[in-house]
Amino acid sequence: MNIHPKSYQKNLQVSFLYLYFAFQSTFIMENNPSSAEDLKTIRKIMEESTRFLSLSGLSGVFLGLFAIAGALIARFLVFNSGNISFDDYFNNLPGRQTEALRLKMLIIAGSVLLLSLVTATGFSVRKARRSGVSLWTPVSKRLYASLFLPLVTGGLFSLILLFQNYIQLIIPVFLIFYGLALISAGKFTYGEIFYLGILEIITGLAAALYPSQALIFWIFGFGILHIVYGLIMYRKYEA
Repeated sequence: MNIHPKSYQKNLQVSFLYLYFAFQSTFIMENNPSSAEDLKTIRKIMEESTRFLSLSGLSGVFLGLFAIAGALIARFLVFNSGNISFDDYFNNLPGRQTEALRLKMLIIAGSVLLLSLVTATGFSVRKARRSGVSLWTPVSKRLYASLFLPLVTGGLFSLILLFQNYIQLIIPVFLIFYGLALISAGKFTYGEIFYLGILEIITGLAAALYPSQALIFWIFGFGILHIVYGLIMYRKYEA
């Protein structure tokens, strides 16, 4: 393969400038503390212009608690069977009871979702004000689009499954789509979001393998993982 001399020369110059800047940055940081602080400030500005950094770890903790509360309400107040098999449970109910149960499930899921959105927004607004940044930026717009497109798709698909009585697939599907949403949004915010998304997908696949234990996987995926993630984020970036 032939390399054009001008292209080779240009790449060589870029590489040289990069190495020079890296060397100078290291030299300045070691010999001039004030310049080191300036470099840190520049780096912070660059990060804020390319990543959304107003996500709060505390919101993750509360989201996890809401998810656990919703699962427990569904287990003890909605489903009366000792060993839950969702499809069998629904199929053995009369038509009116099935409709009533669907409504209860929608109310519980909607309440958890609403509380989660309000809480996450509130903590993000508070963190943004403390940092003196705006919540509505080009980066945040891309983050919201990357996050909500898979979430809305998964939510609509879950509704279709609910009304078609494929109840056992709802929790696995929502965990998987939620994980995909986090992975999609991860490139616009903290990197930990990406790994949380991977864990959510794995949890969703496990829930699909063991559908009779779906509520346990819901508690683990939306509850425990969120709480652990939130505590890690809070300790790392906010404490």
